[in-house]
Amino acid sequence: MGVSRREPAVAAIVRVVLIVVAVAITLYAIWLVRKPLEWIFIAGFLAIALTGPVNFLGRFMPRKLAIAATYLGLILIPVLLLAIIVPPIVREATDLAQKAPQYAQDVQNYVNNNKRLRKLDDDYGVVKKIKQEAQKLPNRIGDAASALGNVGVGLVNSIFALVTILILSIFLVSSGPIWTRKLVAMQPVEHRGRLERAFARVGQAVASYVAGAVAQAFIAGVTTFIVLTIMGVPFAAPLAVMVGVLDLVPLVGATIGAILVAFVTVFQNFPTITIIWVVWAIVYQQVENSVIQPQIQRRAVDVHPFGVLVAVLFGSTLFGIIGALLAIPIAATLQIGLREYLEYRREIRARVEEGPAILQPPQPPPGPTSP
Repeated sequence: MGVSRREPAVAAIVRVVLIVVAVAITLYAIWLVRKPLEWIFIAGFLAIALTGPVNFLGRFMPRKLAIAATYLGLILIPVLLLAIIVPPIVREATDLAQKAPQYAQDVQNYVNNNKRLRKLDDDYGVVKKIKQEAQKLPNRIGDAASALGNVGVGLVNSIFALVTILILSIFLVSSGPIWTRKLVAMQPVEHRGRLERAFARVGQAVASYVAGAVAQAFIAGVTTFIVLTIMGVPFAAPLAVMVGVLDLVPLVGATIGAILVAFVTVFQNFPTITIIWVVWAIVYQQVENSVIQPQIQRRAVDVHPFGVLVAVLFGSTLFGIIGALLAIPIAATLQIGLREYLEYRREIRARVEEGPAILQPPQPPPGPTSP
């Protein structure tokens, strides 16, 4: 009798141990393949975001050609941005390296003409050290080139990841609708309509958010370029591109971009230009937050600001800048799924409450009472 009682207890313990081991093995396997899973996740988001442009172009051309045109445009965008940013930076960096000895000599002349600075230089030899480093700077351009060569392995890995994500995304865009229809067809009839509606809402929310974010970043970049050009600030185009890219990051991106530009303006007619830029940045961010962003994103996502902040914090912590960019669409997707699930639970509860009344057989009419 005692043995028979021990057997169920031992079986339960073994079952729990096996479940714990299986969960641990599964989590470890997920950890090992976390990078491919991250690529698949990004590819899925990219496919959902590009479904809108593909469908739009598909009205005027075959779908395969629409997919090719959309992804060609996606590839050309970063190429154009790099073409705007890299040449001015390389040109100015080379010019700075070549003119560094002259700048050091100018500092030497300025110090010699100032009694107090000349005394400090005699005590500590600051200018002499500056001139020594300036003389070495032109020769270090080759060292910088070799350092960039050492980054080649990381660059190749990044290009491989980018190509893999693009290929996965193309497969999802081309085959995603077919897979979605098959998944819906596998569900019970009463659930198909709800599942189709949820997929449609998620796709619309992600596509609308991406389109709105790109439009908002474009406006920020163009206005920044115009203002910096009027003020005569150098690197207006690269700084405008930087502000536009950072504006894609929710909540903090625009502020970070404005601070970086303000740092550059310090070297251009300080403090007048810096004050003008700070005032402009504050005014523009208020207009963007109260006018531009609500108008662009009013049909995209409906996530509470607290949820946006939490999503951005979690996304940036887990996946860095990519996680911050994807945080709001993911939060909108989870919100849509939760709403559909709660609505489904309410319908089930209503059916259960109405069930007894529906299943109860009708009562016969009361007959005449006997005397």
